[in-house]
Amino acid sequence: MGKQINVTRSSMPPFEEYVEEIRSLWDSRWLTNMGEKHNQLEQKLQEVLGGKRVSLFTNGHMALELVLQAMGLEGEVITTPFTFVSTTHAIVRAGLTPVFCDVKESDGTLDPDKLEALITPRTCAIVPVHVYGNLCDDEAISAIAKKHGLKVIYDAAHAFGASRNGVAAGALGDAAMFSFHATKVFHTIEGGGICCADPAVHRTLDRLRDFGILDAEHVSMPAPNAKMNEFCAAMGLCNLRRMDEVIAARKEAAVRYMERLEGVPGVHILLQKDEALIPNYAYLPVTFDPETFGEGRNDVMSRLAAEHIGSRKYFYPLMSDLTCYREQYDSAATPVAKKLASQVLTLPLFEELGAEGADRICDIVLRH
Repeated sequence: MGKQINVTRSSMPPFEEYVEEIRSLWDSRWLTNMGEKHNQLEQKLQEVLGGKRVSLFTNGHMALELVLQAMGLEGEVITTPFTFVSTTHAIVRAGLTPVFCDVKESDGTLDPDKLEALITPRTCAIVPVHVYGNLCDDEAISAIAKKHGLKVIYDAAHAFGASRNGVAAGALGDAAMFSFHATKVFHTIEGGGICCADPAVHRTLDRLRDFGILDAEHVSMPAPNAKMNEFCAAMGLCNLRRMDEVIAARKEAAVRYMERLEGVPGVHILLQKDEALIPNYAYLPVTFDPETFGEGRNDVMSRLAAEHIGSRKYFYPLMSDLTCYREQYDSAATPVAKKLASQVLTLPLFEELGAEGADRICDIVLRH
């Protein structure tokens, strides 16, 4: 019986390094409300994520919800049903109506060829998702958006550290949201951020995350408390120093998966093979075609679980098949996304997995 392997495991800095990073908080007692650590992290992330202004939040969901509000959007937003529930929830909670566009079978990103037919006079924005760290076709999406006068807000929750042709994910679109949740390549325990170019939107975001407060006596709008605290920011500062090391370690396992699984009939690793792309190895998504492979992903998932290995049907169900949305939408309208949701399984990938761990998992996957 092998050691339990979970589908993910949070990267952590050396304990002593984190203790040293938070030591000054015992002197200042400034624990939240845009303190020193928070401001340092915002500045450093601006350099890393593409040069646009960065605002930090308590989590990625609030970041996305509030940037939609900060832009003053009304009407319909074209997005993908092949994503985590937060994407759709943020659109709905911002008072907007999601319109689901199908995705590309090769990598799960929004398909620009299906996009323009969904635009109506009520369309105000497009929210594509850099799913699994696969970067969307920004050139095609932005051209369509510009033609129709639409905003492009990327859900870049998975894309920290990813770039194409030297352009970082945070530099794409009118704004980009990143999640810094504990399971991500880069994390602040809990947290998120927005990269945006428009200084007016940036100022509005900074008010929205702090109850809409302008000063001690003036509140400009009803808004939540969505500020990142100093302990989370300190974790981010520590983890940011380790990013090259973390991504290199994840790459080792990902490359071994690719060596073992690519070319197996009925198996497809849902990651882009693009020489212009610098990936972040955030996830290892694999689809299993039951007719060709001989087993469906549920069978593979069960066999892995029997060997104490976690995996995840990520993303399943489609957003349009969830209880809270299925009466409004027909998932058959996005057949590629529906097919991917029925076949995809994310295999374990984290800093300490290594080639040996990937080999153990591949041995089980292929032993059918």
